[in-house]
Formats: sequence, structure tokens, C-alpha cells
Amino acid sequence: MEPTIVLVHGAFAESASWDGVVDALLDSGHPVIAVANPLRGLAADATAVSDVVSGVVGPVILVGHSYGGAVITNVADVGDVIGLVYVAGFAPAPGESCFTLAGEYPGSTLGDALEMTRRSDGTTDLRITADRFHAQFAADVPEAQAARMAVTQRPVTQEALLEPSGERPLWKTCPSWFIFGEEDRNIPAAAMHHMAERARAHRTVEIPGASHAISVAHPLATAHMIREAAALRVVAS
Repeated sequence: MEPTIVLVHGAFAESASWDGVVDALLDSGHPVIAVANPLRGLAADATAVSDVVSGVVGPVILVGHSYGGAVITNVADVGDVIGLVYVAGFAPAPGESCFTLAGEYPGSTLGDALEMTRRSDGTTDLRITADRFHAQFAADVPEAQAARMAVTQRPVTQEALLEPSGERPLWKTCPSWFIFGEEDRNIPAAAMHHMAERARAHRTVEIPGASHAISVAHPLATAHMIREAAALRVVAS
């Protein structure tokens, strides 16, 4: 049975950010689910994805972009998860948050590009300002497309990015793959290398000149990495 690919978008994005990757995976015959990540809180978002995984019959490859990487790291031990693919995605250790990881290495300019909105429930929504979105998030994406992405971006709560990761990171028990951009201005490449080495990744790919929007600017390279992860189960069986 072909593994089902579960795609989890990150902050300042939405499910359509996977469109090019989805097309490539469907063309190669893989079942795909692009989850609507709530972006409200790390544990709650991981529970939402865990609920999706628990309803899948057969093996699953979890793929997380950006904050979505932290979410897949915290998915519960449900279903048959056979691999994790981090697409410019956080892979936190217990107690780490996305904010702390992004700040451990120089190079992130995200903080200066954010605007805040206080919500009635007491949380704070974060968005990338429209005038900074292209340069900050998707510098290697055509300008018109980046402008559309800025308009359709979904805010993440500040609380979600500050929330400590749980005690049982999935990358400790599942094989992982990492792909990210050399010119990522959200999560520095050095931070990505650190997380990949810590997770003992099967393979790590840094795309020269690429931005944070790997799944949009480089969908075929992203899909290739996902197919490689999916193929490991087939070879092993």
C-alpha cells in the first residue's frame, strides 16, 4: 500500500501553498491530504493533525512546513507514521519553541516584518506585513504570486510560536528528511542544519538561493524528497 502523504502548512501560509507539490505527488500515484492547520496553539494544532492521521488506513508520511514542522513533531503516536519530512520546518526538542529555535542562529529577520492584532480571546495574531512579505517569506517566488500569498496568508498566534514543544518528539522514533533554502529569512539555514543533524536525518538538502517558501518555489524538489521518504517503506518491505 502506498503511504498517504499528509501535508501540514505553517504560519503565514495555507493549504494552497502545497498546490505544486500536490500535483507532483498525485501524478506519481500517491494519496495526499493537505490539512488546514489551525495555527492557534502547538499542542492543540498537533491534536488536530493527530485526528486526521488516526483516520488514515495504512502508512503515513507527515510533511511539515515552517511551524508545521513543530506540529508534526508533536503528533501523537496514532496510526502508522513511517516518516517525517521537514520542509523548511522546525523540529524542536522537548521544551523548545519556534521562537527560541529561530533565534539561536543569526539571520532571521522575521520579527521586524510582523504586525500584531489582539484578539477577543486574549491571544495575539501575527501576520507578515504586505510590503515585507515578498522579501521576507518568498523572495524567489514571482512578485505577483507573492502578493497573492501575502493577501491569503493565515495568521498564527504568538502563543503558538512561544509554546514549548512536548516531551516525545516524533523525530526521535521516526526517520526524517530535511529540505530548506540557503536564503531562508524566517529560519536560518544554520538552524535547519542543527535540527537535521540532531534528528539524524536520512538526507538533508539545502537549495542554493532558495527562500522560506520552498514548497511554492521548488515544488518538484520538495515532492522528490517526499517520494524518497515514502519509498523507504516499500524498499524495507
